[in-house]
Amino acid sequence: MVGADPKFQTIGRGRPTSSAVPRRALPLRWHWFALAALIGPLSFVLVQCGKAPSAGMLAANTEGAKSRPAKSQTSIVTFDDRFPTPQFADRFPTANESLPQVQRQVALAPQPPRTVRTEPVRVASLTPTLTLPRNEREELTTLVSMKSSAFPYFGTNPRSEEPFLNISKGDRKGHRSYSGKVYWQDETYNDSRVLVHVPETFDVRKPGVIVVFFHGNGATLERDVRDRQLVPQQISDSGVNAVLLAPQMAVNAADSSAGKFWQPGGFKHFIDESASHLARLYGDPKSAQAFANLPIVIVGYSGGFLPTAWSLEVGGIPNRVRGVFLLDAVYGEMEKFASWIEKNRTGFFVSSYTRYTKRRDLELMQMLRDKGITVTESMDGPLRPGSVVFVQTPNGVTHRDYVTQAWTEHPIKDVLVKMAATPALTRVASAPNASR
Repeated sequence: MVGADPKFQTIGRGRPTSSAVPRRALPLRWHWFALAALIGPLSFVLVQCGKAPSAGMLAANTEGAKSRPAKSQTSIVTFDDRFPTPQFADRFPTANESLPQVQRQVALAPQPPRTVRTEPVRVASLTPTLTLPRNEREELTTLVSMKSSAFPYFGTNPRSEEPFLNISKGDRKGHRSYSGKVYWQDETYNDSRVLVHVPETFDVRKPGVIVVFFHGNGATLERDVRDRQLVPQQISDSGVNAVLLAPQMAVNAADSSAGKFWQPGGFKHFIDESASHLARLYGDPKSAQAFANLPIVIVGYSGGFLPTAWSLEVGGIPNRVRGVFLLDAVYGEMEKFASWIEKNRTGFFVSSYTRYTKRRDLELMQMLRDKGITVTESMDGPLRPGSVVFVQTPNGVTHRDYVTQAWTEHPIKDVLVKMAATPALTRVASAPNASR
């Protein structure tokens, strides 16, 4: 083999025998035999020098071959012989083996200090810059229990100055409504939840508003406000930077009682408490201060006129309310609405009505004209500070579907879009006004 024995050049030399014969005495044919004996091995070596080494040759020249028993010259050393496949036990010790001990030894070994990367990790890319994935917030509609919500309420009815819960039956207390029907506190006036909606596009750093929706009689937050009247969807579809607060009023009852919103400062307590809830749902607890300063738009539908009127009259934050929108809801309290409109010329007021509330809407319009306030009876154009608009809807529009179909489809969305065309209505109030 080439390179295996440095004395390979001596291969083929003849050994003298005990019966050697002088060369000249040999016949001629013996000369030919001697010459063939020399040339044969030499030609074999020359032929091998012109070929690639075999696997056997490579295996013979590796260090690993020295540690294995010698193989015969005719056996072939394969790749698997040189690099045997590791067995399962070589990688994963059994339960009887000392794996914990090995782990302890590894843990005791000195560890180099870790380097924490603070800059973004860049990867190979065909584009010149690296675009990191953006954290997108999902749209959120949920129910939140708030202490300052309308109910439970254990105060008095401001109209009669009597306890609101004026009926007792054993341990149960209830309220006899204006119609004479009795509603029990544990069934009708015990839900403190608020429907909260934060659109995925809402940005607390930009001008925006808080929409407070007071629902009508015979309603629940999920069945009616969310699923039937589509109030959260209308806010999202408007594209306006707005969030929603819709407190549960009397549960599924023909009653418009305002509960805690009857109390002086009750609406302010509600808005103040909502700031921390909105910040948590938004995903940034530090944004609570921003929510505490956002302007407010109150939307009252049907029986929601009563908490709307009292929130404007005694709520405690008239300067933050930038708009009032009544949906077939002027059943009374005209003096409170007229007073707020007169004192707050930086906000807007919209009342759309059917034949059910037409008489009172006309009365309110006349009250405002008598005060020298311009009244418009068309929703064409944007809403501006000081806008006062009354819109009569045609026959055939039903009161039950009024939140989704009034003078237009999805009227809450339409009002918000017209409001957003005037940036002054969504601008955060100045510090002095906010403190007042």
